[in-house]
Parts: sequence; structure tokens; C-alpha cells
Amino acid sequence: MVMRNPVHPGAILREDVLPELGLTVNEAAARLGISRVALSRVLHEHARISSNLAVRLEEAGVGTAHVWLALQSAYDLATERAAGVPKVRRLDAA
Repeated sequence: MVMRNPVHPGAILREDVLPELGLTVNEAAARLGISRVALSRVLHEHARISSNLAVRLEEAGVGTAHVWLALQSAYDLATERAAGVPKVRRLDAA
């Protein structure tokens, strides 16, 4: 079943993962080896989960990179579809 309004994966990190682990943004960023600003942008849904961050999360023991990227992809697709389907022509044989 496809989720109609998938949540941004940054919200999952912000609302579920970090509180469950008892980590602040500063602590999590330091452990992931990224800047606090970069992590904060993801947590506040201003930036995407990149493949680099997905791998870092996996290495840190927080899910798999595949799952984080799938969550991001589902969110991106829903956002694009909500913006409206662009006018395109089929790529049929000429």
C-alpha cells in the first residue's frame, strides 16, 4: 500500500529516533560526523536525506541506508505529485 502523504524522514529522526536515543542535535551530528547545521536542516525538513547521510545513519546503527533513501524517495514523489503532473508527451516510437 502506498502512503498518500508520507512524512519527511527528517521528522522521523527528529520526533522518534533522537528522543528515543536521548541525543541532542549536537551529539547526533558529532557522532555522525556531520555539522550541526547540516543535520538541523534535515531534521527541520529543509534538506533531503542524502545517500551520504543514509550510509552514515546505517553505520551508526539507525536503520539501513536503503530504508532511509526509500523514505526520502516516497516523500519526494508525493511532493512532486502534489505539485501537479507536468505536461509531457509519450515517448512512443516515431
